Amino acid sequence: MVLPPGPRGPAALLTLAFAARPLDTLVRWHRRYGDVFTVPFLGFGTGVYVADPAAIRDLMTGDQSDLLAGEANSFLTPILGEGSVLVLDGPEHLRQRRLLLPPFQGSRVAGFRALIREVAEREVDTWRPGQRLVLRARMRALTFEIICRAVFGVTDPVRVERLRTALTAVLDSASILLVGETLRRDLGRWSPGGRFARRLRAADALLYAEIAARRRAGDLDEREDVLSLLLRARDEEGRGMTDRELRDELITMLAAGHETTATALAFALELLLRTPGEYDRLRSAVAADGGDARLDAVARETLRLRPVIDAAERTLTRPRRVAGWELPAGVKVYPAIVLVQRRADLYPDPEAFRPERFLEGGVESYAWLPFGGGIRRCVGAALAQAELTEVLRVVVSRAELTPVRAAADPVVLRGITLAPRHGVPVTVTRVGARLPEPALA
Repeated sequence: MVLPPGPRGPAALLTLAFAARPLDTLVRWHRRYGDVFTVPFLGFGTGVYVADPAAIRDLMTGDQSDLLAGEANSFLTPILGEGSVLVLDGPEHLRQRRLLLPPFQGSRVAGFRALIREVAEREVDTWRPGQRLVLRARMRALTFEIICRAVFGVTDPVRVERLRTALTAVLDSASILLVGETLRRDLGRWSPGGRFARRLRAADALLYAEIAARRRAGDLDEREDVLSLLLRARDEEGRGMTDRELRDELITMLAAGHETTATALAFALELLLRTPGEYDRLRSAVAADGGDARLDAVARETLRLRPVIDAAERTLTRPRRVAGWELPAGVKVYPAIVLVQRRADLYPDPEAFRPERFLEGGVESYAWLPFGGGIRRCVGAALAQAELTEVLRVVVSRAELTPVRAAADPVVLRGITLAPRHGVPVTVTRVGARLPEPALA
């Protein structure tokens, strides 16, 4: 079988180009090679990007028996564990997904909104005029506390800090997953693999301690945090989740919902600050009527223009026709989130940040994919969107910020996610319980 054409050159150089400027590189490849192109990546093998919404719909909603998303994510197993919904396929994946979905349904997430605002208000109350902040770092601290309280059910500041120190140390070591297995081995205290193993053991000890304490809690049936709900959940055969499954899903929620949401918030604030009038328009909408519609539009437009994941992943287990090409077994297929969401035929003036496009009507199915789609759509999507809108609601109504850098932060690859290179540094210009309304033309 002949693979679709794509960029030529050593896999190492193509991987470096992608890591340094992922958005620019993908857009350049798309313009040159079209909606389907092949890229050999160092450490990940050969992948075929697909930027055709119809073909992506077929991939995500059709027969999934020959498309293994869990296998494509298997390099994450050293951190997430073998029971994570992200690395499972088939019946095991469906069982875990059914157990995980109820705590993240809309009615449950609505109950977390006041908590999210409370955490955000406490964060903004620490800001002072003239202070320099790196937004991604501040948003990481904020979203971690939200995860601790909403998902883990932990509110004690000492326990929150202990979990933050241990778990973020593991997440910050995630780049080790991108190297060969030999380099990940524990070769002693000073080896990268040894350091990673120690951090993982420390984080696991805390997670298992939280699970054990919650199982013993006398008020388990009254608690509404996600961990407590999962402890009460049962599958079709009446089985609950084991401690190992709970550990794997808790760290998956942290990895998938903490760093990514923090990055999306940093992107959103930078786009608002660097697009004339958008920050003030959002603040006026929030002051006028709560701004729910505009907040949602800003969140959706941010995730369109700056998705945190460039593509979904599927591994073919047998030959399959994709977007007109016969692809062989073993090839990874990448539904290209970045490229679909920048198609000019779907989004006029696609490089512009225009939240109004999400106020003007619906979006074509499988044209907006920051959370994936089909049976692999992100379980925590509703919580992530609630965090985006509620944190933005608090920040724009209580603080004025000015970017430190003259130009927007370049988007780079951090681990497996897209992120602003410098973290979006800003200066706090003003801060208050509620700022005066801007004068809009």
